[in-house]
This record gives sequence, structure tokens and C-alpha cells, in this order.
Amino acid sequence: MKVSTFPIFTLKDAPADAEIISHKLMIQSGMIRKLSSGQYSWLPIGLKVISKIENIIRNELNAIGCREILMPFIQPAELWKESGRWDQYGPELLRFKDRNDRDFCFGPTFEEVITDLIRNEVSSYKQLPLNLFQISTKFRDEIRPRFGVMRAREFIMKDAYSFHSNQKCLDETYDIYKLAYTNIFKKLMLDFTIVDADSGNIGGSKSNEFHVIADTGEDDLLLDESLNGMNLEIAKIKYSEDDLNKIIKKSGLIHKKGIEVGHIFKLGKKYSESMKAKITLKDSSMTNIFMGCYGIGVTRIVAAAIEQNHDDSGIVWPQSLSPFQVVLIEIDGAKNEQVRMYSQKIYNELCASNIDIIYDDRDLKMGSKIKDWELLGIPHMIIIGKKETENNNVVYKSRLSKDKKEFALDKLIEKISKS
Repeated sequence: MKVSTFPIFTLKDAPADAEIISHKLMIQSGMIRKLSSGQYSWLPIGLKVISKIENIIRNELNAIGCREILMPFIQPAELWKESGRWDQYGPELLRFKDRNDRDFCFGPTFEEVITDLIRNEVSSYKQLPLNLFQISTKFRDEIRPRFGVMRAREFIMKDAYSFHSNQKCLDETYDIYKLAYTNIFKKLMLDFTIVDADSGNIGGSKSNEFHVIADTGEDDLLLDESLNGMNLEIAKIKYSEDDLNKIIKKSGLIHKKGIEVGHIFKLGKKYSESMKAKITLKDSSMTNIFMGCYGIGVTRIVAAAIEQNHDDSGIVWPQSLSPFQVVLIEIDGAKNEQVRMYSQKIYNELCASNIDIIYDDRDLKMGSKIKDWELLGIPHMIIIGKKETENNNVVYKSRLSKDKKEFALDKLIEKISKS
């Protein structure tokens, strides 16, 4: 990939109205641009990060037998009225009428749509268990969108659903998803914890939230260090800072701030009963389907990762999330044909080694290029100028260090491949 065909839109300064570091850096690095309150366009470099996250999610879900589908974003009111949530959900559900005066809404969640799909396709216990997921745009009419994509009105989310003939199967599958989510967040290289949580307006008998630990998180977490932060009860109560400090002092718990990036639920028969989704069992009796649902906030993960991984120069991506593994910077390639040819040769060899690389072939000063790529957080930087062309080597710089080192290409490929 070359910058001449993969444009980047960095800004010299961060926007003044951005409140948290992830919002500032996502705008400044050209990952996103604001369309309206709580709505953002994703530019090429930002979409590359989204793709990395989605691929990790897809691989883990495919490994547990969950298959991908895609459901309509606009949902008929009839389904929401069946479930009872049309009146319960509140103003966050954006509603409208079509030309025939039929009520619709923009989907913030898809429990009604998936239940309608399954009740028309599944009639026997022999067809279960069944696991389906989608990665798609959702819309929630937030009263106060803020913090960029952290609390947006329009966002990308992965939602999965499981269907079962009995509670035991649901319980076992819930634990499988919990482990799959743990694997996903480990592969994303994020510092996270799992907490017991309230089911909210989704409903169900049990739920767990996955939180990325960050000072800018909006949720207060009380962690039991002896449990490695992996089992925590969240109480949805109002409290003062003094009250919280007293609780921490008496209990010995550790107070952290968290960003919710995942939520899993045992729905049980909540939707199958209200929407009459039934199957025939082995003994010919009928039962409502047992359901689970499992969500991950894809776009929110991007912001949460940046909150955990940044410095004064910009983003410091974990290897698993970086839009590119390596950036190759040529110095004065537009004016020096030898530098351009040597840079192209190095680029070709790195591509042949299956290294995800972007080649900065812009006619800019070296300092401007380095500043851009440090802002963008690419882990490995290769610099080629006249001297490197003559010495048949390259200069290497890690995003985590200010030092530059000379390398022969084969040694550098070995180093990058091991990182």
C-alpha cells in the first residue's frame, strides 16, 4: 500500500472541542470526521483498524460454531410491540413513519428481528442449538452524545444470538461465549476485566460486562484483587465520592474506571414467550426457545484502545490493532531516482514477506512524515535516504523508542516478524 493511493488526513492540531484523548487523536490522525452530533465518517486509516477488530471477532466466533448473517437496520414497529419494548425503550429509540403511515425504528438492538427470523425457520429441537451473529451499524438517539465514538448515536456493533431447547444448553453456551470474549480481548491486547451486571432494558436472568480499564471510563468498578478482577458486582446506585471512598476503605476493594466494550446476557424465554417462538421437543411437547445474546462495541473498542495506548506524540497501537505493521519512509524520493528505486525494492521485499506495510511516497520533509506516523502509531518505521541507498541498508525506528538503528534488510525482516 502506498500513501499516494491510500490517503491520510492528519491535522497539525487536535480539535479544541474534543474532551478526551481518544477523541482528539482520532480526529487529528484522520481516522474519523464528524458529520453531526454523535455521527462520524470513518476514513481509510480508521476503517483499517475496524477491519482488524472485526477479523479477530469473526475468527473467534467461527471457532465456536457461530455463523454470520446480516439483518435489516430499519425495523417494523410491530415486532417491538410484540415484545413490549416499543413503549418501554424510551426516547433513545428513534422512530419514524413511512409513506404508508407504518411505524418503524432505527435498530439499537436486534432481539426482536432475530426472534422473528428464528420462529419462522426453526420448529424442532433437532435444529438446535443454533448460533448466529452480525456486525452492523446500530443507532441509539443519545440525549447527549460525547467523547467522539465513545458515546455516539450511530455505531458499529457485533451482536450474536444463541438458541436452545433447554436451560442447561443455554448455560453451557453462555460460558463458551464468555471464554470466546476473553480470548477476543486478549488478542486485542487490551487490559480488561469481567463484571457481573444488570441486564437493563435487554432483559434476562444473568449478564456480564467486559470493561477496558481506563481513567476516562464512565463506569466505576470495585475490583477484588484476590479474584484478579474477574468477578465483580456492579451496583447501579447514586453515590457521593465520600461514600465511595468509605466503601473502598472498609471492603479492601480497588477502585478503577472502566469503559464497557462487551455485554453478554442469558435472555431465557423473555423474547420467545412474548413473540411465540416455539419448538417441538423429543416427546412431542412444545416449549418456548431459550435464548442468549452477546454484544461487542466495535467502534467503542477503537477509542478504548487509544485511551490505554498513547503518549505525547500520538497513538501507540498494540500490534494486533495497528492499521499497518510497518511504515516505509523515503527521503527525497521525488528528487532522487536511486532513493525511489531502492525504496521500491525494499517495499517489494517486505510485501513478499507478508508484512503489512504502507509506503510513504509523499514529497514531504522527513520530519513531517515521521511526525505523521508517530501520531498514527505504526509500531515499526523504516527510513531510506541517499545514505541508506549507498550503504545497501535501512534505518529502523520503533514507535516505542526515539533511537534509530541501521539494519541489513534480512535482519530487519527477522526482527519485525518476531515482534
